[in-house]
Amino acid sequence: MSGDKSTSHILQSLGVNVAIAVFKGGAAFYTGSGAMLAETIHSGADCANQLLLLLGVQQSAKAPSPSHPLGYGRSLYFWSFMVALFLFAGGGVFSIYEGIHKLQHPEPVENVWVGVVILAFSLVLEGWSTISNVRELNRRRGKVLFLRFLRETKDSDLIVVFGENSAASIGLVFALAALGLAHVTRDGRYDAAGSLVIGVVLIGVALFLAVEVKSLLVGEAADPKIERCAREVVQESPELKELLNLITVQQGPGEVLAAMKVRIEGSLTADQVCDAINKFERALKARCPEVKWCFVEPDHEV
Repeated sequence: MSGDKSTSHILQSLGVNVAIAVFKGGAAFYTGSGAMLAETIHSGADCANQLLLLLGVQQSAKAPSPSHPLGYGRSLYFWSFMVALFLFAGGGVFSIYEGIHKLQHPEPVENVWVGVVILAFSLVLEGWSTISNVRELNRRRGKVLFLRFLRETKDSDLIVVFGENSAASIGLVFALAALGLAHVTRDGRYDAAGSLVIGVVLIGVALFLAVEVKSLLVGEAADPKIERCAREVVQESPELKELLNLITVQQGPGEVLAAMKVRIEGSLTADQVCDAINKFERALKARCPEVKWCFVEPDHEV
């Protein structure tokens, strides 16, 4: 996978969510809508989440140090996981709490037209941001199926932003429906139901993100194409006879550690073995630039 560390998609979503949170907050205060308040908290949480992702990108770019010889690439996975937790608690749990509270103490929704205008405007912005995320995903995934890419990509920042924006767009649709039903029926429980549904959506997205990022955080294997490339290089090298085994670990977006055992031509001298291994490493890194660390253990012919 690409491992592109561009932050443009994060900054774009941050700008959109700051604007939306301000408009939603004013509308929630003006209308007294629980669903609108849930959406305000959601957008505010998204702003904080994008700041955490920017922090993760910055930390992951730090050069290796004696205490972290393989670099800080997994910092982005840590902060991505924190975003999933924040989305769960700051967005989903609060929305459900607000929905339950409104069900127990329903209140009429006032000045509905203000809420509808703000929600519709927010939906346009969130929809535009989500479409931009989809375009970026399409650019990075190449020929890989979209849903498969969501499960396999190592770019946690992109997948988190896409998850947030998708959840926000879906939540806005439900908030619009809830606000409209509450106004037409004069029953505030529809507004409360909208808040509950938004909470469920946010929790579902948060759990999906947490599962995907956890796998990367604890040490996930890299793209299988690296093993295919390693075997191709071995076949093209007369000094190398066979790739016996290979372990890859994703250390961060675009940063892979590869360790392997290779069977070497038995007649080679020690210097020739070193030259063969160095040549192999250069060839592998040329085909797979994401391989930052490559450790090759030679073995003899049997």
